[in-house]
Amino acid sequence: MTSVVAVEVAPDLKSCKAYISVLGSAQECQDTLAGLKSAEGYIRRQLAHTVNLRNTPEIRFILDQSIAYGVNMSKLIDDVVSGIHREKGDEENESEA
Repeated sequence: MTSVVAVEVAPDLKSCKAYISVLGSAQECQDTLAGLKSAEGYIRRQLAHTVNLRNTPEIRFILDQSIAYGVNMSKLIDDVVSGIHREKGDEENESEA
């Protein structure tokens, strides 16, 4: 799954950076980035037909791993919380015995 996280356009509208997030393995990330770079001309042409600008920006695709990082951190937090709940349950069982 691929998402456009953010797009930064230069003040002169001649270039832009598109931050792309890919949910998958490292190889899938690299393949997606390579596919987007190879389709850059097509995407730029479609943009030129859609948006009326004097210059159509040159697009640079940049891999953004902030979503994957956030998902990983959330999983780690959930693991810690479930570990704390398990420890409390073990302590309660020991005190009852």
